[in-house]
Amino acid sequence: MVSKIARRNKIKTRIRGKISGTAQRPRMSVFRSNKAIYVQVIDDLNGCTLVSASSKGMAEGTKTDIAAKVGEEIAKKAAENGITEVVFDRNGYLYHGRVKSLAEAARKAGLKF
Repeated sequence: MVSKIARRNKIKTRIRGKISGTAQRPRMSVFRSNKAIYVQVIDDLNGCTLVSASSKGMAEGTKTDIAAKVGEEIAKKAAENGITEVVFDRNGYLYHGRVKSLAEAARKAGLKF
């Protein structure tokens, strides 16, 4: 039986073979743990993180509500750095729940993907 982590890594590898972030259109990568959710805007050509945000320190509301706040925060930080368009990398997670909430909040706050 394949573990949950091995399955996600297989999906993640398949996705990363198809998408890549550039300086004009960086990759927005999401990582979620049991307690927190993290998001980075990454330029893969230079191998550097341009902007990041996380739910560390946010304690009010449900995990989905907190993920939406992180989505708004990353969109705000990206706009401050002149980033308006990104490639969304769900990192092997299903587009559901916290990942979906984060993505929709980032779209609503002005990021295009």
